[in-house]
Amino acid sequence: MWGSSNQGSEGQRLAPIVVARPGMTDARQNLGKSGEDLAATELGSRGYAIIERRYRTAHGEIDIIARDGDTMVFVEVRRKSSAEFGTAAESVTPAKQRRVIRMAVAYLALHGLYERCPVRFDVVAIDDLPDGTPQITVYAGAFDDTRR
Repeated sequence: MWGSSNQGSEGQRLAPIVVARPGMTDARQNLGKSGEDLAATELGSRGYAIIERRYRTAHGEIDIIARDGDTMVFVEVRRKSSAEFGTAAESVTPAKQRRVIRMAVAYLALHGLYERCPVRFDVVAIDDLPDGTPQITVYAGAFDDTRR
């Protein structure tokens, strides 16, 4: 973010201030990034065309935006290293679903696609087995925007 306090004494711009998300350790960020990589590979092997990854909006981030045939697919990726607090799929709460839907609607409107193509919301859940092997499950149509 650029702010007035980011101006040097002679008006030159200083480097942007980067704020890490509170509670996001490097290990957790790396787990998330590796999950997105695994998900993109799995979706590609199923014929999805990846359009965007880590698409940032004012309301958060859409992990993957893809096309599956004529359908625009917004994908939430969750990876869990243990089942201690539930599975990866269970961690996609109704609040998170609503945020993804809001971001998807904004993306569609920005790109002139709203009501011009079918839309689907998928979840790629990656649960690491005790030996560390990732178990990948794709839930096509995991949730929907009933207001559409």
